[in-house]
Amino acid sequence: MFEQMNGKIGNWLRAGGEEPSVVLSSRVRLARNLKGLTYPIYADNSTREQVVSFVATAIEKSPLLESGGFYRSAEVNDLDRNFLIERHLISPEFIQPESPSGVYIGTDEATAIMVNEEDHLRVQTLGSGLSLSEVLKRATGIDEELATTLDYDYDTDFGFLTSCPTNVGTGMRASILIHLAGLVLTKEIDSVIDHITKLGLVVRGFYGEGSDVWGNLTQISNQTTLGRSEHDIAESLEKITRQIIEFENKARERLVADARDEIADKVWRAYGILRHARVLTSEETMNLFSALRLGGALELFDRVPLRTINELLLLTQPAHLQKYVGETLGASQRDVARASLVRERLAET
Repeated sequence: MFEQMNGKIGNWLRAGGEEPSVVLSSRVRLARNLKGLTYPIYADNSTREQVVSFVATAIEKSPLLESGGFYRSAEVNDLDRNFLIERHLISPEFIQPESPSGVYIGTDEATAIMVNEEDHLRVQTLGSGLSLSEVLKRATGIDEELATTLDYDYDTDFGFLTSCPTNVGTGMRASILIHLAGLVLTKEIDSVIDHITKLGLVVRGFYGEGSDVWGNLTQISNQTTLGRSEHDIAESLEKITRQIIEFENKARERLVADARDEIADKVWRAYGILRHARVLTSEETMNLFSALRLGGALELFDRVPLRTINELLLLTQPAHLQKYVGETLGASQRDVARASLVRERLAET
């Protein structure tokens, strides 16, 4: 499955939007539940199947969701599941074959809807660069359209009710995937993260909660959803993100002023390894591409376009590699295949 997605990237990684050299993508996710039906974490399979059926019908009726497909969990094998996780279209906890669930994926991958994850629905929209206003507008439009068919569990005092109390209210999580290599190299990242958390935001790794920070890529998202509007949450996150971008750009300026040759050497060494290596791990690849991304932003390196870096960031992930070669690979085999793919793509540039 998903062969039409293999070998290309979704719109959210196309190096567009505002501040693409620092911000890879923006995301908005809305959690919703259906009134009168047990929430997924306690529901039996019969109830979960009802939810899948109701949501699939609502999606079919939605003009905004005409371009895309709905896939039931029974159709998605382990490789495809990991493939979708790597593309940030589903969460690592989602799709357990023994329990009815499903996912809608828009053709351009700018929209995904998980059915029977922690909540009955998780409506997610993605955009390239700093584009929170755009992705919020798309998410609320889809949410309102689905609400014409589905009866959401809503309380006049608390707002939308969710499985986890921290999501009650708007049910919204807005997040930014941001590259903070300058702050890491100037050793200011810890103070910035401390500042972010004091402002009520959460800092996570590349794949969200519980994941590691590889390639100096960090996800920043809101922590509270109760007592604030969706617009306020997005506006606050964007304001703080712009402050972080300013910190990052100042750190990059200091690197060029104080250690230009050392940074240039680091970038070109990374390119040399990527261009000629025969074995590359996932973590090493992401860290090396982080150096190329920084070098491009500092105008110290121009061999590889930012969009190609984003593309290879995704295509070198384990499930994507196996899709690319068309067979199941062990860890050491993936490392060889990854290096081969990178050499091929960089030779083309």
